Amino acid sequence: MMNLPLNIDFSGKVVVITGAGGVLCGDMAKAMAQAGAKVAALDLNEEAVKKLADECKAEGYTCIGYKANVLEPEALEEVHQQVLKDLGPCDILINGAGGNNPRATTDNEYQHEAKEGQKTFFDLEASGVDFVFRLNFQGTLLPTQAFAKDMVERKKGTILNISSMNAYIPLTKIPAYSGAKAAISNFTQWLATHFAGTGIRCNAIAPGFLVSNQNRALLFNPDGTPTARSGKILGGTPMGRFVDSEELLGAVFFLCDDKAASAITGVVLPIDAGFAAYSGV
Repeated sequence: MMNLPLNIDFSGKVVVITGAGGVLCGDMAKAMAQAGAKVAALDLNEEAVKKLADECKAEGYTCIGYKANVLEPEALEEVHQQVLKDLGPCDILINGAGGNNPRATTDNEYQHEAKEGQKTFFDLEASGVDFVFRLNFQGTLLPTQAFAKDMVERKKGTILNISSMNAYIPLTKIPAYSGAKAAISNFTQWLATHFAGTGIRCNAIAPGFLVSNQNRALLFNPDGTPTARSGKILGGTPMGRFVDSEELLGAVFFLCDDKAASAITGVVLPIDAGFAAYSGV
């Protein structure tokens, strides 16, 4: 059982979460289920979401895992129809699927420091860059097309996207991921405007630096000591630490609650331990 940050009752709500096989969205799924929601956990990794669902059910909560490719409209619609049968129409959609790819990442921060054998800006693979943009942007757009139909028909609903601090100021080495997350922030505002007259709110959170399985090797050496990149991150973070995945849940609960955030739409909320506020001086 998780220590929930806010006492909000989501009983009766159907919450669809993509990327629920990962740590961040897996925690969101568990928290929503514990708060009374009926959770549809979607991920390409079926084993991960089935395990998540079993864990939630063992504690007496409602969660069903579905294999879903967020880049395939037909497959998403099949899952949509199954969720309708199993749980009912979607009330809250959390677009958590996303990520980076080594093919769209440079080895160096600055071109003038590039050494022979390193992957530079000029070695970035077009297919890798395309994949990162598709995974993050279309991986948000396509699930929204599938599940927001339920909300439009009933004139109510909430969409929560996952942006990043990269969207504000791009980090070195990851140009495609930074650009894709900037697109998510922009798309969040677009959706908020487009759906404003339908009763649907759309917001996003922008997590700061979290330690995950995807980036652990970038942040810590094999002996557990921080890498040089970690030193830069923590040196530029006023609170002097990384953000914990469970620290996202308060913002998730708040923005998804129709009473607490009834007039809030088109907002991208940073959760970054002060990173964006610090000028470096």
